[in-house]
Amino acid sequence: MVRSDADGAFAGHRPPVEEGTIRVATASDARALHRLICDLERTEFDYDSFCRRFESQLADASHTCLVFEHEDEVEGMLNLQISSRLHHERPVAEVLECVVGGKARGRRIGARLLRRAREIACEAGCELIEVTSNLARTDAHRFYEREGMARTHLHLTMPL
Repeated sequence: MVRSDADGAFAGHRPPVEEGTIRVATASDARALHRLICDLERTEFDYDSFCRRFESQLADASHTCLVFEHEDEVEGMLNLQISSRLHHERPVAEVLECVVGGKARGRRIGARLLRRAREIACEAGCELIEVTSNLARTDAHRFYEREGMARTHLHLTMPL
C-alpha cells in the first residue's frame, strides 16, 4: 500500500479520530518537540539551541504551539504564528510546523491539530490560515488540500 497523505491514511480508508488531548505546549514538552522537529526535517538540531528558540516562542504571544498528547506521550505538534501583514486587512495565521510522529500517523491527529489551529485563528479574527510546505512533501500537500486548503501562492527562498 502507498500512503496517501501526511496523516498516513491510505487511499479509500479514513481511520477513526484518535483519542487524546490537544493542549498548548509548555517548556516541559521541549524534548518531545525536538524529536518531532528533527524527524520532520530529517536532521539532528542542536538541542540547547532548539530550547532557546522554543522558549523564545513560548514567551511570544504571536506564537501558539499545540501538542497532541495520548497516554502522557506527545505524538504530534502544530506551531502557529499570528501576525499582521500590510497586504491583509486582518491578521493572518501561519502554520510554521506540523508533524505527527511515525507510529502515530494514520489516526487523524494532524487533522485534529489543524482544526484546533483554525479555531484559534478564527478566535483571533484572522482573515486566513496558510502553510508553506516543502515541494518534496507531496503527502503533506494532499493532507492540507484534503483539509480544505488551496494552492494559491508560490513561496521562494534563498539561503544566507
